[in-house]
Amino acid sequence: MVRIIGILIGLFFSGWLLISFGMGAVEYATNPPVKPAEYAFHKGPKDVSFPSDGPLGKFDNQQLQRGFQVYKEVCAACHSLRLVAFRNLEEIGYNEDEVKAIAANWPIGVPDADPNTGEMSTRPGLAADRFPKPFANDIAAAAANNNAIPPDLSLITKAREGGAPYLYSLLTGYTNPPADLPEASQPGSGLHYNPYFANLNLAMAPPLGAEDQVSYSDGTRATVEQMSKDVSAFLIWTAEPKLEERHQAGWAVLAFLLIATILAYLSYRTIWADVKAEKKKKAE
Repeated sequence: MVRIIGILIGLFFSGWLLISFGMGAVEYATNPPVKPAEYAFHKGPKDVSFPSDGPLGKFDNQQLQRGFQVYKEVCAACHSLRLVAFRNLEEIGYNEDEVKAIAANWPIGVPDADPNTGEMSTRPGLAADRFPKPFANDIAAAAANNNAIPPDLSLITKAREGGAPYLYSLLTGYTNPPADLPEASQPGSGLHYNPYFANLNLAMAPPLGAEDQVSYSDGTRATVEQMSKDVSAFLIWTAEPKLEERHQAGWAVLAFLLIATILAYLSYRTIWADVKAEKKKKAE
């Protein structure tokens, strides 16, 4: 009796699932979803490549240092880099003295508390410190940025679909709204049109709006495209600083698996050769 009841309950739920699926399919066929108006104006990431792309990719330290310069002089005023310490900059070619100087001269001091009074203050940065936040809290950040909280950039190329190409496209994609853009999608007060952003309108003004906004010490021409590509490459590194080691480990594992496969196959042939020879002998 219990088995029969269980079967009936199972049939009921299976039937209900099939009916629900059929009703959903009919609804989708008769009333397909309508894409929002801005969908027609939204663009995918531009086709751009970085030295770290692909299984053989490696970081270009000179480019990473240029990207860090863009972050320091442009992005750091609003965006934090809370998962990166000053001493990590040694990994992209800065020496110990340069890192100490960068930390000590960082425009925003490192928050600290007086050990005697507990009163909060700031002090010059140390190599072991992480990059300090530009704002004390989210309320202060929103108040200074048209009620939009600038995201932390430590993992931004991992956190956003499209990764570094999306970031590059966003930085170089500011333009005037097209004439046929629907009224509902027009940028409001304090917003800026960018077809590479999901809803087309950003609270962030174009951060890289002119050439030579940054003066590169290596003589590279600081066009908007160049600065955007350099800072995007730098943020690839902040999101995955061990990328080169991961690539090297991956190739070592593949080589090991290939050798192990060959040895296993040769062992198989050696072991079964005797068995086959014995069977053949018995058959004769």
